[in-house]
Amino acid sequence: MTVEVHNPEQTESKPLNTELETLAPETTAEQTELSPETHPTRQTSDDAGTSLDSISASSEDHSSTEASAGILPAQPEPDYDAADFAAALANFDREQAAETAAAQNLTTEEVVVTGTVVKITDKHVVVDIGLKSEGLIPLDQVLDLQGNSKFQVGDSVDVVVEREEPEGGYLVSHEKALRHKIWDKLEKAANDKVPVKGMVVSRVKGGLTVDIGIKAFLPGSQIEVRPVRNLDGYIGTEIEVRVIKLNKKRGNVVISRKEILEEDQNAKKSVTLATLEEGSILTGTVKNLTDYGAFVDLGGLDGLLHITDMSWGRLTHPRDLVNVGDEIQVKVLKFDKDKQRVSLGFKQLTPDPWLDATERYPIGAQVRGRVLSVTDYGAFVELEQGIEGLVHVSEMTWSKRMKHPSKMVKPGDEVDTIILSVNPNDRRISLGMKQLQDNPWEQLEDKYPIGAIIEGRVRNLTDFGAFIEIEDGIDGLVHVSNLSWTKRIKHPSEVLKKGEKVRAIVLGVEPENRRLSLGVKQLQPDVWDTFFAQHRVGDVIKGKILRTAQFGAFVEIAEGVEGLCHVSEAVDQNHVPVKLDVDSEHEFKIVKMNQEEKKVGLSIRAVGEEASRAEVESYKERSDKDHKDHKGSSSSSSSSSSSTTLGDLINWKRSERE
Repeated sequence: MTVEVHNPEQTESKPLNTELETLAPETTAEQTELSPETHPTRQTSDDAGTSLDSISASSEDHSSTEASAGILPAQPEPDYDAADFAAALANFDREQAAETAAAQNLTTEEVVVTGTVVKITDKHVVVDIGLKSEGLIPLDQVLDLQGNSKFQVGDSVDVVVEREEPEGGYLVSHEKALRHKIWDKLEKAANDKVPVKGMVVSRVKGGLTVDIGIKAFLPGSQIEVRPVRNLDGYIGTEIEVRVIKLNKKRGNVVISRKEILEEDQNAKKSVTLATLEEGSILTGTVKNLTDYGAFVDLGGLDGLLHITDMSWGRLTHPRDLVNVGDEIQVKVLKFDKDKQRVSLGFKQLTPDPWLDATERYPIGAQVRGRVLSVTDYGAFVELEQGIEGLVHVSEMTWSKRMKHPSKMVKPGDEVDTIILSVNPNDRRISLGMKQLQDNPWEQLEDKYPIGAIIEGRVRNLTDFGAFIEIEDGIDGLVHVSNLSWTKRIKHPSEVLKKGEKVRAIVLGVEPENRRLSLGVKQLQPDVWDTFFAQHRVGDVIKGKILRTAQFGAFVEIAEGVEGLCHVSEAVDQNHVPVKLDVDSEHEFKIVKMNQEEKKVGLSIRAVGEEASRAEVESYKERSDKDHKDHKGSSSSSSSSSSSTTLGDLINWKRSERE
């Protein structure tokens, strides 16, 4: 019975077999010295038994093959003597030593070995690399962007042996194998500054990981010419990069996309600068948007398209007109060649709509527009792109009840308006909405003639009067002077309350000024008219002092009627000043009356003079009577009675008192 010893050439790949022959040539020589006639004896040792079992199994397989081929007849398992077993054990040890040496050599030199995928687990891809133990590739090294393995069972895969695992098998790296294969290519690309293409696979701290055959690091500062905020948007895209740094020992590769973009930008920039001039119309790509405008790439040179130069109309943000990546035509408004700054315009490509706004929007024309915004003072209405007008809050409705324009319109509403005025220089149009409604003031004179009595509700009180609403949109003013005939009212709140119903009389109507004058006191008789009808100049009346001033005193001579006694008239018949205390009562003579101005002049002095004249007349009348009673008296007596002196009057008054 012939025993077949396991030949390494049958299980190892050709490159690995060549390596083994180089490292351990004695193995092959010793194997050839084994005699096919040798019959090793079975041993009882555990270690020997283990080795013998493996050898016997190999021998049995070989014998079975020969028997099935008709070469040798099947025979019972032979017995091995101790010499044969020792030789087989020594051969096994040499094989193990050779494999260990080969594995160490592969690990140290990082030799690329081609293996075959035999199994895929949840952590590794198991690969037959020609050694007794299999290689284990970490699964994350062979996954695509969708998370699936790039290799299937039976596929060939290049690996580099890293180390032997304590649990069995060898840890191998597919990434290192790729690095070794592509390293020369990358070194040449770095030296020649030749761009290479790669796929962005993931985001890492500080940048991106790009697959260029091996995984390379693309710093965030090297992605674009300007800083980039959202790096996730690059994942899954193919980009062109340049190798700027290599470390073969560590296996690190740093790449840059910015260098390629800058070179391309500089090339385009030189062409653009040669042809750029103010007034030229160019096509550019919107590169970035800000709150104040958009940056447009004109070909290696960026220009600013300010928001005020984007549209003749109103824009809240540049994104309302353009988006990043849009190709647009722009006009060069200003170009500073030294600072390489370009100001662009978009609206300048179309005529200014305000140039003929007066002709297109004549005063009185009815136009329809869209409400853009609502403020405290009115609403802005867009009539067309670039043309908007203001409907002032006072022009929205005839009613004065509206507190805020938002009660009538809101942004986005379509409204009909009337053109009130157009100012192209200031780019302003005044619009009206209430003009499309019936004006209640136009029929007011016919509806409420002067002298008509109305009833309304007090809507508002001010220092100068009270506003009475007689119907929707129509308010009349009762001035504070028209609240009472008799009382001196300082504020309308002394007589009226907000919200109460009152009756008033129409005093005047001014439709063009939207004014309606009302009176409350006119519903009662005018005490002044009554007073002037009942009194005349020269009448002596009794009055009470209301208040005093340096020039005199105001005297109440009837309810609601006041007169003025000047300081020069406040003396008695002896020209002695009379003390006028508030609330004191005196007799006054009316010396002046003016019905139109409602003024009455009073005098105390005149009352005294009137009394003196009365006394003189009384003395004369008595003297005449005495003269008639004594007709027979002497002529001297008669002559004395015909003339009265001041002394006679004084003596008469004294005798009257006695």
